[in-house]
Amino acid sequence: MSALRRGEENMSEIERESMEYDVVIVGAGPAGLSAAIRLKQLDADLNVVVLEKGSEVGAHILSGAVLDPCGLDALIPDWKEKGAPLNTPVTEDNFYVLGAAGQIRVPNWPMPPLMNNHGNYIVSMGNVCRWMAEQAEALGVEIFPGMACSELVYGENGEVKGVVAGEFGKNPDGTPGPGYEPGMELHGKYVFLSEGVRGSLSKEVIAKYNLSEGHEPQKFGIGMKEIWEIDPAKHKPGTVTHTMGWPLGSNAGGGSFIYHLENNQVYVGFVVHLNYENPHLFPYMEFQRFKHHPMVAELLEGGKRVAYGARAISEGGYQSMPKMVAPGVALLGCSVGMVNVPRIKGNHNAMLSGKAAAEAAFEAIKADRAGDELTAYETEVREGAIGKDLKRVRNVKPLWSKFGLTTSLVAGGFDMWVNNLFGFSPFGTLKHGKTDAEATGRASLFPKIDYPKPDGKLSFDRLTNVSFSMTNHEESQPCHLQLKDPSIPIMVNLPQYDEPAQRYCPAGVYEVVREEGKDPRFVVNFQNCVHCKTCDIKDPSQNINWVTPQGGDGPNYPNM
Repeated sequence: MSALRRGEENMSEIERESMEYDVVIVGAGPAGLSAAIRLKQLDADLNVVVLEKGSEVGAHILSGAVLDPCGLDALIPDWKEKGAPLNTPVTEDNFYVLGAAGQIRVPNWPMPPLMNNHGNYIVSMGNVCRWMAEQAEALGVEIFPGMACSELVYGENGEVKGVVAGEFGKNPDGTPGPGYEPGMELHGKYVFLSEGVRGSLSKEVIAKYNLSEGHEPQKFGIGMKEIWEIDPAKHKPGTVTHTMGWPLGSNAGGGSFIYHLENNQVYVGFVVHLNYENPHLFPYMEFQRFKHHPMVAELLEGGKRVAYGARAISEGGYQSMPKMVAPGVALLGCSVGMVNVPRIKGNHNAMLSGKAAAEAAFEAIKADRAGDELTAYETEVREGAIGKDLKRVRNVKPLWSKFGLTTSLVAGGFDMWVNNLFGFSPFGTLKHGKTDAEATGRASLFPKIDYPKPDGKLSFDRLTNVSFSMTNHEESQPCHLQLKDPSIPIMVNLPQYDEPAQRYCPAGVYEVVREEGKDPRFVVNFQNCVHCKTCDIKDPSQNINWVTPQGGDGPNYPNM
């Protein structure tokens, strides 16, 4: 028996104090905070708590982001008067297909109306969440940052009745250290999981209650983002630019975004769909290479990068949303997967999902219910504004995956226009097929890719960039990147896939160390982890289980 397993068994004997709430919310993102605000709007006497693993609200929030304000309009109609940080309305919308040395502008007129960004805002979602937390606290919501939720608590009938939060001071083997704090059990009539993409508790709930049965597998992308301060002469506040094509070509789906916000800053981001086959692909280096395209390099030249981060994006859409309720628990926002892929937007749907979950829980509590399934919430998501938003674009992602960029641009655009005009799709509902892990091919079947060395001006090595995410983990705690079988990286993944963890991780967590005269070793530098969850998603052997580290650890994003 491993030391970590023995530690976990010893931990099962720990007794904890408990606190009772009406609703316990895990995650202070747009979905969780929207739910908290709406609950208190409906009944000021409800006891609502929000638990956030980041050191502060917003510390772990990373998004593009161009925000469709419809979710905020529904939740807080007077958000402008209340000072919401939506300061940069979109004024210009550009879309390019890139080649190695140039670009082709795709005109806006043939695009479906849903692709128009006018009326939307370039924002820092971290700052939006900080503002939403202030609104929630003013209504009486209790918000506790730095409180990672490490376990679910189940009731006598198998329902979710709460979470364990605030556990600190474990030794690396999982046993209590000298400064161990057991944390508390926070019980609720209902528990909302708004952990973002691939949350550890959400994953447990989906598996335990078989919520994915009858639905397509979830699909994902890895999104990487830098904030740049650029030459004021080149800065055009409100300009939104998206690109596709180079440098990915046929190696992977994906594209870029460049958003001009206030203070001479631009968000520069790059998304790689994780269903790529070639295990030699290096998403982070594709991002760095992208910035050397003449159009991008000219914009960034003379500027400086001031922040970096990365996170996975749920891309499966309408057909991949699992059942989102089980006894006592509801999944919100990206825990379900509510991103509109062609729009590259999910925050508005996250907010609407939080509002819908709150309204369902309010009605249930008013009827003296607790610990059952909030079916009204699921019905509203699938049949209301969220479902309508996602259903009309449901085939864009599978078309892209099956037919590549050029064909999918035409077919996807046609499909969205027909949906927009007539409310149906000529393709029906296409399937995704394989998971992203299963899509990974054998290394011997694909060419290696030669990436240019970062120049330290436009492009940077991973560890240097990670330092700009302000990431920190207490090194004496158990590794939160759990290997189900420690032999697999070297015995299976290395010979078959050239161990792609060396490349798909955007933070340099995983290394294969080769020393003369010794067998190669697999090293996990969990201190670097930016909590993107890509390893949990893309590992071809599905051998890595991402669980939450102790509260407050991880990135500390200032303005993402």
